[in-house]
Amino acid sequence: METTTPLDWLVSAADDPVACRAEWEAGGRGVMLLPAGRRWDVLLVPGPLGRAGYRVLSEASAHGPVFADFGDARVGFLVPVGTAARWIATGVRGAGHGTRVALPHPAGGGRGLRWLTPPDGSGRLTDPVLLELALHEAAALVRQPPGA
Repeated sequence: METTTPLDWLVSAADDPVACRAEWEAGGRGVMLLPAGRRWDVLLVPGPLGRAGYRVLSEASAHGPVFADFGDARVGFLVPVGTAARWIATGVRGAGHGTRVALPHPAGGGRGLRWLTPPDGSGRLTDPVLLELALHEAAALVRQPPGA
């Protein structure tokens, strides 16, 4: 894996990385629409399940970049290209080839989006098998009544 800056890694997915970087920097570190399916796909998991799955993966340091959207309604996991087309799970939305995803600047969020774990420039992504296992474990945690 080649290490680069987090910003360079994110904009490398754009149609024109140089123009994308310039626009993002000029916009004050806000949000940019980037194409999925080039460097990564995104799996958008409903908030409570996504946050619990993120905690499970975090305990094992087993994830790549992860972001949360407006009001934590969804948690987005950056996963290898092709994952979105193969992923089957109720309530989980996949963004792959042919879609664009709003992502916050790696140095800070914008307009309701924020990184739970920002990209580090290494290209590390969340392993879909580990994500599936974490979501199964998280589903059991989310369904438990308080104090159980």
